[in-house]
Amino acid sequence: MQHYHSLEEVTLKNSFLTVGVFDGVHRGHREIIHKLVQDARANDSPAVVLTFDPHPASVLTGKDIRCLTTPDERADLLGSLGVDAVITQRFTRDLSTVAAHEYMSRLKTHLGLSHLLIGYDFALGKGREGNAPRLTEIGSELGYTVEVVPALSDESGVISSTEIRKLVSIGNMIEAAKLLGYPYRMSGEVIHGAGRGKKINFPTANVDYAKEKAAPPNGIYACWARLGNERFMAATNIGLNPTFTPERQIPSLEAYLLDFDRDIYGEVLTLEFVVRLREEIRYTTVEALIDQIHDDVNQTRNILSATM
Repeated sequence: MQHYHSLEEVTLKNSFLTVGVFDGVHRGHREIIHKLVQDARANDSPAVVLTFDPHPASVLTGKDIRCLTTPDERADLLGSLGVDAVITQRFTRDLSTVAAHEYMSRLKTHLGLSHLLIGYDFALGKGREGNAPRLTEIGSELGYTVEVVPALSDESGVISSTEIRKLVSIGNMIEAAKLLGYPYRMSGEVIHGAGRGKKINFPTANVDYAKEKAAPPNGIYACWARLGNERFMAATNIGLNPTFTPERQIPSLEAYLLDFDRDIYGEVLTLEFVVRLREEIRYTTVEALIDQIHDDVNQTRNILSATM
């Protein structure tokens, strides 16, 4: 899979394309991607996804929209589904003013667009004028076809990135995973911390996670920790560590890997959030904190052992 960061970098022919933010690459997105890849293969054409960063709504409304996936994470997930090329186009206010016809002409030029697959509520171009009927009309002129894929729903309604962000924001990792189709993940390089965990015999890996990511609320979580192809149980804390650093402003992400004893500074650790165990608490004594950590570790082991 090739990951490009601008449409201008790409020259392809007869592409099968879908366009959207695809934040999280959730189950609804996967319906579109699976069909895109299947149809592209049947026509001996490249399967291409055009996505945007930052989130268009954050640019147009000024809202701070935390992403479920960074651009690289998104591209990796799309690649794992069989996509041949992912284009992460920088979204700007200038781009939002480009007319649908002009933008589709650019896609035709750079991608040799043959077939466009879009979601039921998709629109692009100035004022969102490029809805399905308009894109079909433009396609008749430029030489591509358009197909609309209906929304994927479950018992909770239409699956959406917005709903998943809400679930993550309240720590409902079980329901978030159901909609995503996989556990919510946070990754980053393992960096040096204050070393307090090691002093109380619970050394933690401090993860330098992407701050633009949607973060679960402060608390303790049972997670799977991945180091390359290896997987370990992890009792994970995201928060301010109020027992020691109540003045902290930005939450830290620390994981105690069970049955693990290696130096992994500088390595990339991925944490898959399975369930929230409890909220973060300030303890009056270190002994009380240690007792609670023992309980957190036991809960983590029991919960994750049942999912193996």
